Amino acid sequence: MSRPRLLIDGDTLKLEEILQVSRHEVTVELAPDAAKRVQASRALVDRVAAGDTPSYGINTGFGTLAEVRIDRKDLRDLQRNLILSHACGVGHPLPLPEARVLLLLRCNVLAKGFSGIRMETLGLAIDMLNRDVVPVVPERGSVGASGDLAPLAHLALVLIGEGEAFFEGVRMPSKQALEKAGLKPVVLEAKEGLTLINGTQAMCAVGTLLQLRAEMLADVADIAGAMTVEGLLGSHKPFLPEIHAVRPHAGQKAVADHLRRILKGSELVETHVNCSKVQDPYSLRCIPQVHGSAREGIAFARRILEVEVNSGTDNPLVFADTETILSGGNFHGQPISLAMDVVAMSLTQLSSISERRVEQMVNPSLSGLPAFLAKNSGLNSGFMIAQVTAAALVAESRILSHPASVDSIPSSAGREDHVSMGMTAALKGRQVSEFARSCLAIEVLVAAQALDFRQPVKPGKGVMAAYELVRSKVPHMDRDRELHHDITAVTALVESGALRDAVESTTRSP
Repeated sequence: MSRPRLLIDGDTLKLEEILQVSRHEVTVELAPDAAKRVQASRALVDRVAAGDTPSYGINTGFGTLAEVRIDRKDLRDLQRNLILSHACGVGHPLPLPEARVLLLLRCNVLAKGFSGIRMETLGLAIDMLNRDVVPVVPERGSVGASGDLAPLAHLALVLIGEGEAFFEGVRMPSKQALEKAGLKPVVLEAKEGLTLINGTQAMCAVGTLLQLRAEMLADVADIAGAMTVEGLLGSHKPFLPEIHAVRPHAGQKAVADHLRRILKGSELVETHVNCSKVQDPYSLRCIPQVHGSAREGIAFARRILEVEVNSGTDNPLVFADTETILSGGNFHGQPISLAMDVVAMSLTQLSSISERRVEQMVNPSLSGLPAFLAKNSGLNSGFMIAQVTAAALVAESRILSHPASVDSIPSSAGREDHVSMGMTAALKGRQVSEFARSCLAIEVLVAAQALDFRQPVKPGKGVMAAYELVRSKVPHMDRDRELHHDITAVTALVESGALRDAVESTTRSP
């Protein structure tokens, strides 16, 4: 069965389409207009390479060696040596979804027609995507200065038959992977090596999938919070629209609206209308304010990524229409670095308040429920250590939320004297997102146990949908068992989007 087509033109790629490519769900093709632009920019590079005028990256050295002129007969060796020398990455390879995205994003930048790549080279990169030849790209080694030099060099290695690649998920030498896929490596011509390694595509590859997970987790945080509100017999009044109309931050209003929809139809709220409690703790009462500000940060990052994945980030840039080749700094990763730091801080915020809500549920002096939600507490420890695990994850997330974007280590003998650390920001953001996913899964799991103690009175429809889905995978805990299995099961419901989908299906307006 053939996969749907995705045309890339360097200008219109959407984050959701990137997700499809990460899952190998579509066939990528170059748009016809993009092909014309690519050919025009290559023609200009060929003319410059044939002349005697020095032009950075075409017939000169690189970085601090930019003033060194290279003979025409050595231009192929210049490009090959560039790739070999820059492939200095270390650490674990990027996961296959991120490595696929890296390859896609590089193809999309080349499709803009400002790079001077040959159609043959770009065609091979697109064929690799479609035939599941995925470069082995070590995670570490980029400072985000002239873009992600080391990661992109490892990608480029595969195009010239060096390095390693995954073919259909199996790691092997790249020559073997290309051969199995029916492909042949290329010999790089003038500027092509530099074209392949200048850019922000590695940080964007990690960052885009981080961004999409963060957006999903923001929804799950609201769901988890609503479940806790019902489990603790919390008030719904702090979510009323008039409160948020007088402080109209978009994120805050969106969360309050989301909570009202999830909690709609609650019978539990009617059981404590005349209770003596005046106010709930901040972790319940201030969900719109805290979750809302996190949503604002995540939304900021989306705006940055949507621009960046469709931007020309090479150096130099080739403008065929004016027949000029210009050096600049579009490869600098500062916009992405700052955005990824903001995402990490936003997710840590969601984890932090989630852990406090878990404490509210397991602490009998705060919840009015059995200690640690355990029957025969003392004999059973219940969810005591689930809260400890959440606390550990929050503590590490706070450390990882120290911003990489304000750090800089000069490189390349002082030529690259301010760097972005964009890949560092993206990688630690990815780790924070994994911790946030686990923290929210713990809250959902604990809240389901709290809701068991409120039966037979029913919570809001959205909360009920979440509760029933959890209970379809994880039974009520009536005595101690290995909770890590339960946490893993709920984490899978979060990561797959099943939890969000189950709740949203009950909250959509008719």
